Amino acid sequence: MTRFFPLRASSGVLLAAGMLAAASCTAPRAIVSTGKVTPKGEFKVGGNLAFNIPTSTISKTGSTLVEAAKEAASKDTVQFNGTIANLQVAALAYALDPIRPSTDFYVRYGALDRLDVGYKYAFGSHVFDAMYQFLGPVGTPERPGGQAGATYGSIGFQYATQRAKLPSIPFLDNVSSFLGFRATRHDFIVPLVFSTSFGPEEEIGALSYGLVYSYSSLRYGFQPDNVYLGGTNSKIPALPTSKQGFSAFGTFINAKFGYRYAYVIPAVSVYYQNYGQYQLLNNQRTSLKGLTIIPSVGLQFRVPTARR
Repeated sequence: MTRFFPLRASSGVLLAAGMLAAASCTAPRAIVSTGKVTPKGEFKVGGNLAFNIPTSTISKTGSTLVEAAKEAASKDTVQFNGTIANLQVAALAYALDPIRPSTDFYVRYGALDRLDVGYKYAFGSHVFDAMYQFLGPVGTPERPGGQAGATYGSIGFQYATQRAKLPSIPFLDNVSSFLGFRATRHDFIVPLVFSTSFGPEEEIGALSYGLVYSYSSLRYGFQPDNVYLGGTNSKIPALPTSKQGFSAFGTFINAKFGYRYAYVIPAVSVYYQNYGQYQLLNNQRTSLKGLTIIPSVGLQFRVPTARR
């Protein structure tokens, strides 16, 4: 029996609560770097806990759609209507910018006096990056090259690739089961970071701030098996894999507190992005844009080289 589903006001907070247990699959965009790169030959290791809060996704998803997706997934046939159309938009918005916590772990190495490289793992996302320091002295707390209050500046490049399958949570599982939704993405991030040192060579921390540009490339498609055009026995045609890219512009501030070998880093990053227009089933289209706020907190450990 074909079933229609009513659409009420969305409740993004309830949906966000249901996603708390899911692991991350998007590139971490919380900026916890300072303007000073890792000294040559030294390592930094650490981890961060962040929460991604996108206004666009919150406005397009809610508890009503979650229930509609669950109900539709249990039916043999589903008639395409306004709610099914909105479920496409909700799944797409989540793939672009999910409402969820994320955890990452990283290691950085000072390759040259003003250049460090790093790798970050975010449970489904692999991130590779490098930072070049163009401003400020080069040294360590043991062998300082500058004084307390020194200003540092660096610019970086980060590339992240995500796993092909979206995270396994009830909402997306249900949408995938009857709409055949799949998506993959790649992210490129360029942070410009300035910082003021607390103590010589950030011995007791730093205050950092700056600007961020990012570009994301999304490949997605819908291949429904049991969705029919309204009032007919014709299955709705599949949407072949499409590709869409979008830019984001952001700013951030973070503070680094500790002493020589261990630091706590609270941070907040804010992005604005116009995600662009996306093709949907039944020759429909949607456009998305909005702000993303990312509060985070992390731990960082410095591993100095042996004294020479």
